[in-house]
Amino acid sequence: MKPVAWGMVAALGLAGPAFADRIANEPIKPIEPATVENSLKVELGKKLFFDPRLSRSGFISCNSCHNLSTGGSDNLPTSIGHNWQEGPINSPTVLNSSLSMAQFWDGRAESLQEQAAGPIANPGEMAFTHNLAVDVLQSIPEYRQHFEQVYGTEQITIDEVTDAIAEFEETLVTPNSRFDQWLAGDDEALTEAELAGYNLFKEIGCAGCHHGPAAGGTSYQRMGIVEEYMTNNPSQGRFEVTGQDRDRMSFKVPTLRNVELTYPYFHDGAYWNLEEAVDVMATLQLGRELDETGINNIVAFLHSLTGEQPDFQLPQLPPSTKDTPRPIPFETE
Repeated sequence: MKPVAWGMVAALGLAGPAFADRIANEPIKPIEPATVENSLKVELGKKLFFDPRLSRSGFISCNSCHNLSTGGSDNLPTSIGHNWQEGPINSPTVLNSSLSMAQFWDGRAESLQEQAAGPIANPGEMAFTHNLAVDVLQSIPEYRQHFEQVYGTEQITIDEVTDAIAEFEETLVTPNSRFDQWLAGDDEALTEAELAGYNLFKEIGCAGCHHGPAAGGTSYQRMGIVEEYMTNNPSQGRFEVTGQDRDRMSFKVPTLRNVELTYPYFHDGAYWNLEEAVDVMATLQLGRELDETGINNIVAFLHSLTGEQPDFQLPQLPPSTKDTPRPIPFETE
C-alpha cells in the first residue's frame, strides 16, 4: 500500500463509516506525514543535527545518540558522551518526538528547541558551550550564508541553531505503518496474531498510557505501580524536575512507535527484547500475568507499529576553515 496522507483518504476511496468509526473509536491514532513549510530551514537543521563540530571533541553529533539508521536511538542501555562517559539514562528515540508533550524522560524540556540546546552544553554529552558552538559555526562561510538565507542575518545565535534543529526533527515522523493502514480501512494489513495482540493490549489496560498518534508520550507514569521496579539506575524521573515526592520514579510514557527498533527498553535500558519488556510491564504496571501466547501476540502487534523511516541522505557538511576553532580531543587518561 502506498503512503497515505490521511486528509486524502476519502479521495483514495478508503473513507466511509467504517473508516471514520475505526479512527474515532481506537485509542491509537494514525501518524500524519510531515509537512515541510521551510525546506531551507529543514536542510540547515539536518546539517546541524549531523555535525559533530557542535561538540567539544568534534566527534559527537545529535545523531550519535539519536541515530536515524537505528530507529532514532543508539541501542545502548545508556548513551556514551564526551571522554567516553556513560550517560545516566537510556536515550529516547527522536522519531515522532514532535508528538510528545515534552522532551527527555523527566520532561524537563517543554519543546524540541529547548531539548536541542541541552546536550550541546552538557559536560557528560557533547561537553561544549553554546558560545563556542556558535563561534565554530560563525567561522564557516557556508553556514553563515545558510543562516542568512533562513534568518536574514549572518550573525548566528544559539536560538537560531536550536530552532533549525527542531525544525528538522519535526519532519522525523514515521507514518504508514501496517497498523496505520489497518486504521485506514485495510483489514488485511494485520495478521490474526497482531490483531489478537492489539485487542489484548487494550483489554488489559496498556492503552490507558499508550494512546494517541505516538502510542505514548502524553503523560507521566510511575514505574512500578503494582510492584516496585528494581533497578540500579539512579534516575528518579520527574522528581528531579519538580522535587515532589509524588513524582519519584515517574517518567514520561515512551512512544511505542518503531519500538522493535529502539531496544534496549525502559529508562535504564535493562531489557533487550520485547517479550521480556511486555511481561515486566504487564506485571509491574497492571498486575497481570500473561501467558506465552498473550505475550507473543502483543509483541506481534508492536511490530506492526513500525512505520516508514525518514527518507534522507547524509548531508554534505560545510568545510571548516583555517579560522575554525580546533576541537578539544578526548583525554587519554
